[in-house]
Formats: sequence, structure tokens, C-alpha cells
Amino acid sequence: MATGYTSTSYSLQHTPTWAIALVSFILISTSIILEHLIHLIIKWLRKHRKSDLVEAIERLQSELMILGFMSLLLTVTQDTITEICIPIKAADTMLPCRKRINNDTAVFDSCSAKNASKVTLVSKHGIHQLHMFIFVLAVMQIVYSFLTVSLARAKMRRWKTWDEETKTVEYQVANDPNRFRYTRQTTFGRRHISRCTGSPLYLWTKCFFRQFFHSVAKVDYLTLRHGFISAHFSARNSNFDFQNYIEQSLEEDFRIIVSISPVMWFTVVIFLLVDVHGWHVYLWLSYVPLLMVLVLGAKLEVIVDEMALQMKDVNDVTKGTPLVRPSDNFFWFGHPGFVLTLLHYTLFLNAFELAFFIWVSTQFGINSCYHEHKSFTITRMVTAVAVQILCSYVTLPLYALVAQMGSQVKSKTLAKILRQFHDEVRERKRKQEQFVKSPSFRHINLSSEWSQGKKSVPELSSVLCESIHSCDGGEIVEEMEHRVKIEAKSEEYMN
Repeated sequence: MATGYTSTSYSLQHTPTWAIALVSFILISTSIILEHLIHLIIKWLRKHRKSDLVEAIERLQSELMILGFMSLLLTVTQDTITEICIPIKAADTMLPCRKRINNDTAVFDSCSAKNASKVTLVSKHGIHQLHMFIFVLAVMQIVYSFLTVSLARAKMRRWKTWDEETKTVEYQVANDPNRFRYTRQTTFGRRHISRCTGSPLYLWTKCFFRQFFHSVAKVDYLTLRHGFISAHFSARNSNFDFQNYIEQSLEEDFRIIVSISPVMWFTVVIFLLVDVHGWHVYLWLSYVPLLMVLVLGAKLEVIVDEMALQMKDVNDVTKGTPLVRPSDNFFWFGHPGFVLTLLHYTLFLNAFELAFFIWVSTQFGINSCYHEHKSFTITRMVTAVAVQILCSYVTLPLYALVAQMGSQVKSKTLAKILRQFHDEVRERKRKQEQFVKSPSFRHINLSSEWSQGKKSVPELSSVLCESIHSCDGGEIVEEMEHRVKIEAKSEEYMN
């Protein structure tokens, strides 16, 4: 060419200033817009009191910072890495594809120019491809986590109807505290207790298959709800919004699920190391998340059955609603958080599988050596989709419910619900005060019962508001006991 430089490689001193300014403007503008978008999301979440989701977004910012550091290091050390020379014999070992580039199409780098028996450790193009893989993996982990939790919450919305059902007269009659029944004859007992349930093999086999068919039944939800309230509060707090508590608890766990721990990053390094042609490691790797999610689902079902068996062993006769006793002993190693750790690792492995498929398809094409065996590729993708469905609609909702059956209650989540209730009471008080000051209030004759020295709902609400401000972990139970009384008084006052 007459210009003296090729069309594919020239420095900035031979690049038009308008091209440099245009690329810089696009990069800077995109970064500022993304940063402002994250700020708006955090502001909206704080306005709607989604503190756990705010922490999840902040955790994402930390992950993006780590990603930025890795990207910066790859860019700064690119020239240094490409100048590291290794023997051709070492470069031809543990290749992900069958053959290396043919001699007639070989690419000569700085190492081969100095010594024909050596090549560079990683080429510049290879560093760029590795850079893209790290980016795709981080983005896929975020998108996959959001999708899984969103689908799980969509399924959990039906539990709101079950929670509202506990306030109906029909439910109160069916679960009369003065009604005695044999534990086996209750709906919960018939579902979980049988003559063969004592056999571990039978128990695990039954629970393994149950997770595919109606994994969370209404009777299970209502029974676990009653056991949770009885263990941590009082039986009189039957109006406790258990479904809201579960959702808030899942939001708190989400900040863990969406992150990538250092152990997971080192796991990625191991997977890249063993991706050798002929080993078919990724085919076997695709079965690991499926196996883990099936075992986790079966374990969670076993926990419910074990609580039913414990209830039967304590008393053959049940008074009112069957009462299960939450305990950490039902979980592996006596630690409910261990289930979340395994679930987190399962979601990451599946996200890695999907990210690797997307990266290979975009960087090397669908017909590359990575997809040499189409049947293997199809099997891996079908398995990944199956794991996605199981996690979203079976394992994660089941975990969100059963995880509350530990010995401890999440005080942070419970305090958030109390603050929400405090805001509801304050808003109700404001509306009532406006109603009292309105002209239409003059035409209303209050009953003599309210005029005989009893406190009004605004006064009761004020007392509750003041107590919540000074509430700590030891006073949570007392605050929940006031809730039913205040709601009853509110309904009477409004009527």
C-alpha cells in the first residue's frame, strides 16, 4: 500500500482524531449512563424499602469492579504476556481442539521470529478471547440469577392466597384449637406419614419423586406456617404475613446467589485447565448441576417428612392445627445456610455451562471443534434448561419455605416487616385524622362504647409507633402480639 502501513494494524499517531474522539465519547457516555442507571435503580429500591435488593445491587457493583480489575490487568499486561515464550512441545499438550494450526497457515509471532522452536504463551487474539469469556461469564451469572429468582417468586405468589385463607371463618372452624384428631388422620399426616416412612430408602425415594409433582402443597405451607408462628411468636398471631416474610427472606438470600465467590473463580480456572480434547469433561460437568439440584430438592422434601414423623412421635393425637417443631437438626450439619451454599454453587455451575456455550458459539462459530459432537452439545443444553426449570419452579421455592424451619428466625427480615407494618399504621392514622377533621364526621354518631374512656385507634396506633422505635430483638414477640388487637380495633372503628 502507498500509505506505508497496513489497514489492520496502525497506532494512534496515524489514526484520525475524529475516530479517537468518537470511540472515547461512546465508551465514556456508555459508562456514565450505566453508572447513573444503577444509581436510579438503587434509589427506587430504597424508596420502596427493598434494602436486601439494594445490598444485592451493591454486591453486583463489587463484582463489576472485580471484572474491571481483571480487564485492566489483561489490557496492561497483554504485551508482557505475549512476549513469554514456551517450547512448541509444551504448547501442543492439553489442547482443547484436535490439531494445531497447519504449517502453511501458521501465525508467526515475536517468539517464533527469535526461535523457530518456541511460540508465545498466549497470543493477543487469545487474550482478547479470554477477556470476552470472563465478561460473558459475569454477565451470565447476573442474568441467570435474576431470571431464576424472578420465576421462583412468580410461583410463590400463589402462596399469598393460602396466607389470606387463614383469616377466613372456614379455616378457623376446620382448625378449631379444641378439636382433637389422630395425627395420622390429619391431611398433613396422610400426606407424609405411612408405615414405610421410617425406612430411609423408602423415605428418600418417595421424596425424590414427589419434588416433580406438587412439591409444595397447600397443607404443607399452612402447617409449616403454623409451626413457624408457634415457635417464634405466639399462637394468637395468626394474622402474621408469612408469605411476605418468605419473600423478604429470599431477597436477603439473593445478594448471596447473585455473587461469584473466590472459590467459584478458582473453579473456573480448573474447568479451563481440564478442557482437553477427548476428555469430554464439560459433558460430565453438565450433569453435576442436575444431580445437585435433584439431591437438594429431595433433601428439602425429606425435611418436611421428618418434621411430620417427629410430630407423630411426640404425640399420636393432634389438637387443632398439626404442630411441627422447627429445628436446625433437620438440615445437613445442623446448618440451614449450607443448603443455600449448595444451591448457589449449583446455579453458578449452570450459568457457567450456558456462558461457555454462548462464548464458544460467538467466538468460534457453531461448527467449531468445541461443538465437534453435536449430540454432546445438545445434551448439555437440554440439561442446562432442565436445571433452570427445576431451580426456578421446584427447588428455590421449596428452599424458601423449608429454610424457615430452622431454630433461628431472621431478625433483620422480621424487623423490616415490623417497619412496614409501622408505616401502614402511620398511614392509617393519617387518613383517620383527616376523616375526623372532615365536615362529614359531624354527622356520625359514635357508639357509647367508644365514648366511655376507651382509647381510639389513632391513640393505639401512636402507642405502637412509639414502641416500634424503641423495639429491639427481645421485644419483637410483643410487637407482633399487638398486631391482631390493633387490626381488630381498626375494623371496628372504621365500621
